[in-house]
Amino acid sequence: MKLIIDTQDKTLSIIETNEQLEILDLYSKEAFEIISSQWLKVGWNQKYTYTFSWFGRPIIQLPEDMIRIQEVIYAIKPDVIIETGVAHGGSIIYYASILKALGKGRVIGIDIEIRPHNRQAIEQHEFSSLITLVEGSSTDLEVFNRIKSLIKSNESVLVILDSNHSKNHVLRELELYGAFVSLGSYIVATDGIMRDLENVPRSQEGWTEDNPSEAALEFTKNHPEFVIEPPPWPFNESELSINVTHWPNAYMRRKV
Repeated sequence: MKLIIDTQDKTLSIIETNEQLEILDLYSKEAFEIISSQWLKVGWNQKYTYTFSWFGRPIIQLPEDMIRIQEVIYAIKPDVIIETGVAHGGSIIYYASILKALGKGRVIGIDIEIRPHNRQAIEQHEFSSLITLVEGSSTDLEVFNRIKSLIKSNESVLVILDSNHSKNHVLRELELYGAFVSLGSYIVATDGIMRDLENVPRSQEGWTEDNPSEAALEFTKNHPEFVIEPPPWPFNESELSINVTHWPNAYMRRKV
């Protein structure tokens, strides 16, 4: 597919591999969605998400995704947010800061390896009192049971999966941590954009099938108590309806 942006004529021309031509108004909803999709791929390849921090810690997330999940956290007001994958700690700090503003809740972060300098930075952070770090594989039953011991039966839980993004690993995380998700809350399998990066230079072979999005599709097929359902936008005065996101098929809501 070829895209031709003509700012003079205000058109977006789409030429498919079979030479079929479609011309859109450059300033239309449809053109925005197509250009955004390509922008996401180029930005991913250029490590755009590696340029942000939150309260002093690198966050490595698309800002659009962070704003959207903030809307979810505010709506649900969970007692516990579980995140697999800690890295530099930016997203854990982000979730803790929202819970701090809400005046309730805490975050549990799991990572197979929490590097000493990252642990030190997180444990010395202003929001450290709201954070519990657990080192070990998120799919290790010993780690899972430790997380289970940290959650009370009456607490509401939101789960965010951001560790190993292979389909099998994410599927195993879904099977384990889906049990914690409260009615009406979500388990979120991040970075499903891997499925769309086949021709991007920084992608890897096999990502088209081996990605979190495929894991989410399989999990919800086998678990009808969950449904893939992007959370509604609480505010929208535009014609738009689709998220600009690295997280397609990410949000799985527990409906029963």
